[in-house]
Amino acid sequence: MAQRETLIEVRGLVNRFGPQVVHDGLDLDVYRGEVLGVVGGSGTGKSVLLRTIVGLNQPAAGSIKVMGTDMLSAKRADRLAVERRWGVAFQDGALFSSLSVLQNVLAPMREHLNLSPALMKALGQLKITLVGLPPLACGKLPSELSGGMRKRASLARALALDPDIVFLDEPTAGLDPIGAAAYDDLIGELQRALGLTVFMVTHDLDSLYAICDRIAVLAEKRVLVTGPIEEMGAVDHPWVKEYFGGPRARAAAEKS
Repeated sequence: MAQRETLIEVRGLVNRFGPQVVHDGLDLDVYRGEVLGVVGGSGTGKSVLLRTIVGLNQPAAGSIKVMGTDMLSAKRADRLAVERRWGVAFQDGALFSSLSVLQNVLAPMREHLNLSPALMKALGQLKITLVGLPPLACGKLPSELSGGMRKRASLARALALDPDIVFLDEPTAGLDPIGAAAYDDLIGELQRALGLTVFMVTHDLDSLYAICDRIAVLAEKRVLVTGPIEEMGAVDHPWVKEYFGGPRARAAAEKS
């Protein structure tokens, strides 16, 4: 079996907020081209881990390498070069409320690309179409969109710079089952078509079964186990057994 290329390498990560230690010696690898689902109980720091990797939270200790660059010690120019190669879609979109959908998608392009306004507009419209939004959505404000449309608009913005890696924070939270399944299908299609590596924080068992190649379980302030979802049932840990062995997990497995 060919050795997989590690795009993200986290070693010895420590995150603490005051006296509260969230992560203590956390290690994690993310491989090129995979969809990694990050799960864990409440308070295990799933979103904190995502935010730390993308540089929104400064850890107390440890190292984070993305595409070979040490993100905690590299020069600013080197960090920016890597950051341009990922996109982030936060839980409720985190769109700029005063900008239209198209203006939101164009924001990263205006910051990082030296292209004509006409070409950027055409590329922005392409990204919006790519995530399944109608052309009419381009001129709408985030407040005029449904929750599902906001999530798709946020994904379009995350894809603005043609990233290698996409980070998704609870992408199906708040969606009805039909909307959540459609979003899962969209992620799967985009991942295959664009060759994306997807780091997805989620609690949605349907998503885990539908599109994730591997699961990383956060527990006891670290990554307790990683592997295909089929292997999770054999893990001898109370939370893992309850989560992957319960009726909802069985129902999700039957649907997949």
